[in-house]
Amino acid sequence: MTRPLALVVDDEPDLCELLAITLDRMQIEADTCGDVTSAREKLQSREYQLCLTDMRLPDGDGLELVEWMQREGMTIPVAVITAHGNVETAVRALKLGAFDFISKPLDLQALRKLVGSALKLPRDGAAGKVQLSGTSPAVVELRSMIERVARSQAPVHITGESGTGKELVARMIHDQGARADGPFVPVNCGAIPSELMESEFFGHLKGAFTGAIADKKGLFQTAEGGTLFMDEIADLPLPMQVKLLRVIQEKTVRPVGSAEEQPVDVRILSATHKDLRDEVSAGNFREDLFYRVNVIELRVAPLRERTGDVDILANDMLERIAANHGTPRATLTGEAQAKLASYAFPGNVRELENILERAVALSTDGRIAADDIQLQEKLDLGDTGARERLGDRLESVEREAIERALKDNRYNKTAAARQLGLTLRALRYRMQKLGID
Repeated sequence: MTRPLALVVDDEPDLCELLAITLDRMQIEADTCGDVTSAREKLQSREYQLCLTDMRLPDGDGLELVEWMQREGMTIPVAVITAHGNVETAVRALKLGAFDFISKPLDLQALRKLVGSALKLPRDGAAGKVQLSGTSPAVVELRSMIERVARSQAPVHITGESGTGKELVARMIHDQGARADGPFVPVNCGAIPSELMESEFFGHLKGAFTGAIADKKGLFQTAEGGTLFMDEIADLPLPMQVKLLRVIQEKTVRPVGSAEEQPVDVRILSATHKDLRDEVSAGNFREDLFYRVNVIELRVAPLRERTGDVDILANDMLERIAANHGTPRATLTGEAQAKLASYAFPGNVRELENILERAVALSTDGRIAADDIQLQEKLDLGDTGARERLGDRLESVEREAIERALKDNRYNKTAAARQLGLTLRALRYRMQKLGID
């Protein structure tokens, strides 16, 4: 089998030799050169699977080479070798399209991990395990951006209103990237009590505090070799933001109760429905952390900006609801479709799914009529709090109906399901979704 081919660009012969030997031991053939001009010539003459370039070169720098490769449409993963602690250069490299960076003096174990990840990148633009439905320009552009950022190790910050599908976007980035075989670990930063945060993220040793009866891995260790998705990152308290910044910069964590640092190899993806820039201005979010997690920013458009996507999403959701409930797929009448198309969906995709689940329960013959589509009163679309209250209210209404039916039927689920017009399986699914015991 033909060995992968890498290009090493550095004007220090000793470093070129070290890298070539390291790559050879990984069964990778290496070409070497000492300047930007030679690198361009080689990249145009041979098919490489990887490029490693130093920052400082006789006729330019590594960032110029990265930028040129992007302009030429080259999809070869390129990693930049930076001076130790030069965070600004590393961030610039990632913004320009570098796959990753590694600092001098070289840690050969870290180098091997980087090279291994780069060679795992899909070569055919594989779509991944999950998909983002829709044909609107906003979604087409977002899918294109997801494919591009998936080929990097750069931190990505995903913005968008509540219910737009930010976690779905994060999963797609993970599934289409070099870490697809590793774990995807999502965490809602706003759901962890502040006193438990350090232990949850970094782990702890037995006896580190009252109740620590055994060693425990943190979320970073659990996500080793994969992706940690930090949803609602704006809710992190300032002391935790300091610790997170250090982990991102040093790529190490210290479990609570331990005197030793542990190396971690994790890609950070984050999201929030808040404007992080406003949070920085208000003093609620550290500016230095903002620049580290927001190397690349992706915006997920609200459903009201995705003209024409409601029909496509509704059909996908009705298929999924039917599969979850074990029932035939319901269909929308023309009037029901028109009613959905004319609504602004302040709760976005999540609201659409809730509306359809309720409509399926209300329909009697598998056909969803306009009267089965129960829309909420109009809210100020610019009011984030209003959108959150809408989502809470939808869940509250459903929870109250289920709890009332259970109480009416002395907690006999079969009878409660019959009263609600649901199958037993559908009732169990909704109870699990809403956290009803």
